[in-house]
Amino acid sequence: MQRVDGLTGKVSRGPFGSGSKSERMTIWLETPEGRFVLRRKGGPTFGDRALDKYVGMRVSCDGFIADYMLLAERIEILP
Repeated sequence: MQRVDGLTGKVSRGPFGSGSKSERMTIWLETPEGRFVLRRKGGPTFGDRALDKYVGMRVSCDGFIADYMLLAERIEILP
């Protein structure tokens, strides 16, 4: 895992795992550093409705990157 602070990007909703048994819609954070599945620390693994309010927004996050996922400890909407 890699610690990140102030990682900024746009939140979107889109497919994950296309063509596999685990195919589903998920919340993504699109950044210059890459595209990461966005999860809240302590939140559910799938279907975290608390992330819906960030879709379409530009945000700044602190947390940990593990492979293709950002486990966010803080998410702040940017102006």
